[in-house]
Amino acid sequence: MAQSLTHDVLILGAGLAGLRAAVELSHRLDGKVDIGIVSKVQLMRAHSVCAEGGTSAVLRSEEGDSLELHAWDTVKGSDFLADQDVVRRFVSVMPNEIMLLDHWGIPWTRDENGRIAQRPFGGHSYPRATLAADKTGFFEMQTLYDELVRFKCFTRYDEFFVTDILVEDGAFAGLLGIHAPSGETVTLRGRALLIATGGGGTLYGFTTYSETVTGDGMAMAYRAGLPLEDMEFLQFHPTGLVPNGILITEACRGEGGYLRNNTGERFMQKYAPSKMELAPRDMVSRAEMTEILEGRGFPQKDGLDYLHLDLTHLGAERINSRLPLIREVCIKFVGVDPITQPIPIRPVAHYSMGGIETDIDGLTRIPGVWAAGEAACVSLHGGNRLGANSTAECIAWGGITGAEIAKALPSLKTLRPVPQDQIRARDQQIGALLKREGKENLYDLRRELRATMDRYVGVFRKGEDLCNALDLIRAIRERSLCAPVKDKSAVYNSNLFHALELENLLDLAEVTVMGAVARQESRGAHARRDFSTRDDDNWLKHTLAWQTASTPRLDYKPVTIDTWKPVERKY
Repeated sequence: MAQSLTHDVLILGAGLAGLRAAVELSHRLDGKVDIGIVSKVQLMRAHSVCAEGGTSAVLRSEEGDSLELHAWDTVKGSDFLADQDVVRRFVSVMPNEIMLLDHWGIPWTRDENGRIAQRPFGGHSYPRATLAADKTGFFEMQTLYDELVRFKCFTRYDEFFVTDILVEDGAFAGLLGIHAPSGETVTLRGRALLIATGGGGTLYGFTTYSETVTGDGMAMAYRAGLPLEDMEFLQFHPTGLVPNGILITEACRGEGGYLRNNTGERFMQKYAPSKMELAPRDMVSRAEMTEILEGRGFPQKDGLDYLHLDLTHLGAERINSRLPLIREVCIKFVGVDPITQPIPIRPVAHYSMGGIETDIDGLTRIPGVWAAGEAACVSLHGGNRLGANSTAECIAWGGITGAEIAKALPSLKTLRPVPQDQIRARDQQIGALLKREGKENLYDLRRELRATMDRYVGVFRKGEDLCNALDLIRAIRERSLCAPVKDKSAVYNSNLFHALELENLLDLAEVTVMGAVARQESRGAHARRDFSTRDDDNWLKHTLAWQTASTPRLDYKPVTIDTWKPVERKY
């Protein structure tokens, strides 16, 4: 019998969105709420600490920026797939969020006048990426946690691997998972749940994501009956460090860095002459891949041909003050000092624009369940996210969902009974996993899955390649049934967790590729060689993927367009 623990609110995921929601709940209810914060890693090891360049917000309206301009940049950047009511709400709440973080003690970088500093970012018409050097996510996480510990109303469940979202009579009942240090199966009951587990970028081999970010929350929500929205839109960041994929922040280009090909040419002049290196990420990534495919990259034996990000003209003082982490990473990992040498980069899998479908308040279709941050798709980013809008989304909807849950708690008085049939089914599945026999290797299968996504579902896509990917994904799923979990122990069974993560990744891969096969157009980060133009007549709509007993079922819903009609996207 699984141990059972109870809280008012469960927050699954301890990154920026989860911590911001916990802070909001604690403030609004004056600490008179019982919160359980559940993370599969140590709390401050959430992937949000890896965010580097900045958080977007309008702070200089008297100098030419405006909420309307930020909203327009976001809608245009999304290739007109963002819901415009969502965008307006986002830009309106962010200035206050920046000031709250300042009030709570974040060490924002300051300009020469002592004001909170902001720098240019791709696709933005104004320098509105608010920065704490190039460690913005790290400092935001530290600040939120410091604010949270003022309240004594939360319990941390670190290194807790959640396997299932439990639903009873169509409403949220609890979470089922394994406490890694003890190996014990535990149910966490609650009146409300916030899913804030991040994206699914480790679907790819060449990725900026921490290895722990395996899309678990999205996959669990999908299995619990919630639709996943717009999963075919996966962002490739233009500057992943070659050969390991570590993020080289867009702030490098915001500070004035150049992209160069193997002739030394600043090639963005050919693709986005008005924005150059600060065009939106989908455009810069396509430009880079075009340069590489046409032979103007630097060849590598492993196929990771690269281009150069040149910061040498910025000088040591600017690099050391504004980009200290980037310099340290380049020296330690590839032996390159950006003060004197160009950085080897290429496009890298970076961000899930899609996720668990929510309404504008972050509420899902299951009563008592909200989602926020990268795990959610409130449809802020549409087909392409602008840089610095991701940490901002996490903070904005962390605050929004925290407030919404606080308002809803009085009406969520009843704890649902834990569905014993779901618990028995999971126990049987894990038992079967531990007894599984065969010659396949779980780790090889995950590498094959990621190599398949790298090869066929990248910056440029074709229908034939996507269909090949789908066949390979389904074949890997079949082969995984013959991949034994060789570690039979209870404590810290990472071998078992790896098997469960592979199942989650396979679910997300199938949904992503099916959505990409079906979407016969090019929009934002989804660039089809065989359908090279945007098709608003047929595809100005959101994809919804539902789990069925066989393959995912695709459905669609309209985009909210109430201010700006779609136009050709030029920069």
